[in-house]
Formats: sequence, structure tokens, C-alpha cells
Amino acid sequence: GTEQYDKGDYIKAFEYWSKAAELGDAEAHSRLAMLYRLGEGVEENEGNEIHHYEEAAIAGHPDARHNLGVREWTYGNYDRATKHIVIAARQGNNASIKQLMNAFKMGFIRKEDLAAALRAHQAAVDATKSPHRQIAAEIRSK
Repeated sequence: GTEQYDKGDYIKAFEYWSKAAELGDAEAHSRLAMLYRLGEGVEENEGNEIHHYEEAAIAGHPDARHNLGVREWTYGNYDRATKHIVIAARQGNNASIKQLMNAFKMGFIRKEDLAAALRAHQAAVDATKSPHRQIAAEIRSK
């Protein structure tokens, strides 16, 4: 689906990602949510967008979890938003750290909970580091 999306063929991307989502692919659910949010290849549909973000988040997709938090924040559901964002941060989502700092400044998260989320975020990031990944990154950058 990504190849079709990059070519601007949103309908074909939707078809591929729909099939992958039916098989439980979290990334496909997250991509479908994006299509529904932007109205690319499908009619904009907030209900379908949230459904696919929820499916992806349940499957452990940190970006989808973060996006659910942002949605909840937009609706004024700050406690629920903060819970989603804390989970995403603990999964290594970098954008969630900025959101958590804002939530802390506004009084929606305690200092201890913020510190715990920051430690968990760092542990998740560290867990993805390896010499093999570093070599691959260097090769891709050439």
C-alpha cells in the first residue's frame, strides 16, 4: 500500500491496507486511519478513522496510540488523552514526550508519572538500538 500511496494512487493503497488490516496488521490500520482523516481515496470519516487508530493501538502501534491521545485532547478529554499519550511514550513515541511536557505544565500529569513515562520512553528507545541497525542506517544514508 505504501508504494501506491507514494504514487498518489490512494484507492489502490486503501485496497492493499484494507486487506492487511483484515489480517490484523497494525501499521495497515494506522494507515487506513490516516486515509479516513485526510479523505484520500475514501470519504473523510472520523468514526472509521478512530476505529482504525484503536485497532492499531490495541495491536501495539505507538503512533496510533499517540494519535488517539491527540484526538481526545482536541475533544477536551484531557485525562483520557493523557493516558493514551503516556502509553505511546512508554512505547517509544517521541512526539508523545512533547505532549506529556505540555500536559504536565497544565497539571494533567503528576511529576512522578511524567518521570516514569520518560524513563520508560528511554528504555523503549534504547531497546531498538543495536550495532546492526546502526550499520544499516549508515548504509542507507550513503
